Amino acid sequence: MSSNTMTDAIIGEPEVLEDGATTVDLALAAGVESDAAWLRLKESAIALQSLQVKDGSVPGASDHAQASTLVDAIAESIEALAPRFPHEAEYLAASVVDFRRWQAEGFGVPDFLDSLVAFQPQRHRIDGIRHLVVFPMYTQNGSTDRHVEALVVETIWPEFIGALEAGDYSNKLFVSLRLVDFTPGYDTNSAVLFPETVAMREIPTFTWGAIFQDREAARYRRVVRAASEITKLELPADAAALLDDQQLAERTFVMWDIIHDRTHMRGDLPFDPFMIKQRMPFFLYSLEELRCDLTAFRESVRIERELRAKAADESAEPLSETEAQTLEHAKLVQYAVIFDRIFRFAITGSRVRNYDGLGGQLLFAWLHQKHVLDWTDVSLSFDWDAVPDAVVELGDAIDELYWNSIDRPKTVHWLAAYDLVTSVVTPNPASVWAEGLPREVLAGPPKGYTDLVMDDEFPLSMFYEALDKKMKPVIESTVGITAEDA
Repeated sequence: MSSNTMTDAIIGEPEVLEDGATTVDLALAAGVESDAAWLRLKESAIALQSLQVKDGSVPGASDHAQASTLVDAIAESIEALAPRFPHEAEYLAASVVDFRRWQAEGFGVPDFLDSLVAFQPQRHRIDGIRHLVVFPMYTQNGSTDRHVEALVVETIWPEFIGALEAGDYSNKLFVSLRLVDFTPGYDTNSAVLFPETVAMREIPTFTWGAIFQDREAARYRRVVRAASEITKLELPADAAALLDDQQLAERTFVMWDIIHDRTHMRGDLPFDPFMIKQRMPFFLYSLEELRCDLTAFRESVRIERELRAKAADESAEPLSETEAQTLEHAKLVQYAVIFDRIFRFAITGSRVRNYDGLGGQLLFAWLHQKHVLDWTDVSLSFDWDAVPDAVVELGDAIDELYWNSIDRPKTVHWLAAYDLVTSVVTPNPASVWAEGLPREVLAGPPKGYTDLVMDDEFPLSMFYEALDKKMKPVIESTVGITAEDA
């Protein structure tokens, strides 16, 4: 670890903080979710959604008068709220201009490029600072309609995260957020705010991506609490603490996500790291997402071991407060990766090309086959001393696959990836891939390979079939969950 990684981050005073050359008064936006202007904005956006079609336009001429009235209310509300968000002055002004132009041009497909370019939350990574966000957009894992959505969000940026980001884990695009209030597009499973979801005339260079760690943490706490009871898993004391402390869990997910997010752009990558506009067998996406999670796990193990060694070294300086926080959360990230993957990812969503589900199945089966996870006498247990090295070994196997595949044709990489997955998880007995693809497919274009992948190429094991039946109501209950619900 570089010497910069554990340098104490100076964030500022609790209420008034220095953000570059700007003084930010956090109290300005406190309680804004009860402000009459926000409630009017939210109500108007929801009403406008009922007039919009999938692409965000309002095609019915008979609806234009009502849409215009609603846009008036939205624009006026944004202007009324703007003084409470002085760091967003440029964006909020641009937002009003975009709404007025959309209104004046007759409510066609909306174009909010100008306000999107002006929205730069990554420049204000200050713990507790709030943002007002209003865009026509779809929400990943939520609504597929590009409708006007409005949110009030709050940044989560504890000191130890600032220190990590300033050191070995630089990620200038990463923004960690907490949901305060929102329109129905976020009353869903969506836990991200990405610029590419906004309606716009052209694609700019994206400068940020945001994750709602409060939703991830709340969902984790509810699911893992139920799963550990069902499987009779005795949690270590520090893992149990995550289930009792929402803020602790939020900070843990921020650390996990900042390392995960940057991993998509790093390593021996034989393809576009985000796999944009590529049609590939879904198990390739499983391995990429799992690779990023296991990198977060591996780095957390490294951080934990180095800081524990420093703490035990009588000749070394005592750990700083920031280092102590980093050490605590490094261990918690390891629990979070394992339990979120095996308890939630594996059985969430449909069985149609569920790449996150397969990643959870793969991790569980790997740990079981390495004898560091046991399901015996209808109870689950872990050999926690052996778990870190076993998980890192799986990450190393995926990294080796990537490294070798740089020298392989794409379809050969696909076949090698399938071999890795099937060495751990049993494929569908009807699988053409498992039987061996026909020669004419092997000699043909990649599309033929992808077409023969079954929707449920890797069915749930008997363990997961049983767990799914008991956990389904719990997982379904996490839709739209916030910190207050956990």
